[in-house]
Amino acid sequence: MSTELLVPRFAVLLSAYNGIKWLEPQVRTIIAQRAVRVTIFVSIDQSSDATEDWIKHNALINTNIVVLPVGERFGGAAKNFFRLIRDVDFKNFDYLSFADQDDIWLEDKLITAHEKIVEYGVSGYSGNVTAFWPDGREYLIDKAQQQKKYDFLFEAAGPGCTYVLKIAQALSFKEFLVRNWTFANGISLHDWLIYAWFRSNGLKWYIDPVPKMLYRQHNNNQVGANSGIKALVARVNLLRTGWYRQEIWKIAFLLGDKIPGLPNSLSENGKIPRRFLFTNAKRLRRRFRDQIFLLVIVALGIY
Repeated sequence: MSTELLVPRFAVLLSAYNGIKWLEPQVRTIIAQRAVRVTIFVSIDQSSDATEDWIKHNALINTNIVVLPVGERFGGAAKNFFRLIRDVDFKNFDYLSFADQDDIWLEDKLITAHEKIVEYGVSGYSGNVTAFWPDGREYLIDKAQQQKKYDFLFEAAGPGCTYVLKIAQALSFKEFLVRNWTFANGISLHDWLIYAWFRSNGLKWYIDPVPKMLYRQHNNNQVGANSGIKALVARVNLLRTGWYRQEIWKIAFLLGDKIPGLPNSLSENGKIPRRFLFTNAKRLRRRFRDQIFLLVIVALGIY
């Protein structure tokens, strides 16, 4: 058998929007991935800078880059990634991966994911990341705590740009997404829905404690590092507006028949019953402090 045929093949889905400042190093570090074969599929949310021209030019000189038809306005990364999952034909690859437009990947990011998926016999992979700021600060975003029975209802498995999915299960998720297209597009975070779908279908997931990418922080981040007082205030404000509760309910409503222990019929008022939350308090978040925080906000009626 040819050695080339044994090299893992990755379809990388990249969502772009007004990213000309950051695209070059991100794409360069994806193409430079060691010991794998990579094809980057790019969907461009209608942009006002040179993003479209840059990507189209690089696609002409690099066969590893494929640009989807342009001109659509998605209004958010999740809808753009959902479009990529729906429209890209990735069945002839081994893995599906996701990329933001502004990060820096270490050269062994994808091959490490492949090795961990094989080692642990899992269908999905994600990992910790090192957040970094223009002033040189760095911060480890640690999502690699032990998984809990219902954690997928309340949090993702880390930044979606670390996700790697085995292709058979990725194709099954694609079918699910297309079948529930309208409702799924009302969910704000694609990575949260992906993790929830995998876990609720009994598929194993591994969260790598060793970071394999630098997670750029800047004013245009749709979702950032969630560190510090400013981030805590922003999270509390999301709780007060009901955004967090609504996102949990939408995911639970969409996947409810796959989640043992969840009431068979969720109400239309956008709430998971308090009894379920109190009964399963230790099973809702991976980190102990987050379990306590969630329990408190439920008790105070903020959730």
